Amino acid sequence: MRAKFGIIVIAGATLMSLAACGDRNGVPELMNLRQTGEGADEFGILPTKPLEVPVDVAALPEPTPGGSNRTDPTPEGDAVAALGGNPAALGRTGVPAGDGGLVGHAARFGTTPAIRAQLAAEDLDYRRSNDGRLLERVFNVNIYYKAYEPLSLDQYAELERWRAAGARTVGAPPEAVETPR
Repeated sequence: MRAKFGIIVIAGATLMSLAACGDRNGVPELMNLRQTGEGADEFGILPTKPLEVPVDVAALPEPTPGGSNRTDPTPEGDAVAALGGNPAALGRTGVPAGDGGLVGHAARFGTTPAIRAQLAAEDLDYRRSNDGRLLERVFNVNIYYKAYEPLSLDQYAELERWRAAGARTVGAPPEAVETPR
């Protein structure tokens, strides 16, 4: 009897160990944004700009040890330039003259200066109250999709609601067309 109990305990421990090595229900590990290894941070690596030989070498600025370099990446400025903005206006305070109407319309109902901190605190409270069952917490199972499921939108029901209201849904797949037999 004791031998049978010992075999059952060992088999159960082996089964739980193998279950912990699973693929986390198909949820990609990208949902876990904390760095767990000793390797490089993929989001912290930015390529440098290509080297250029200036027309007048004497016009180059003096080197500044620890300062910025002409080939240093500037992702914010590059994004602003790609979207048609002026990267030189990034460091300035205030809104560029051409964007005043857009900012005024977006802020017509008022703004909350600390909205990011407020949303982060509310999200943390929500995640703490929906942190999963005991074994999900013990085995560090990602329950992101399950926790936010009540807040997600059923895209097909919403599409049917808009179609029933007579709205054109040109970006959605067409309705099923029955073929004559």
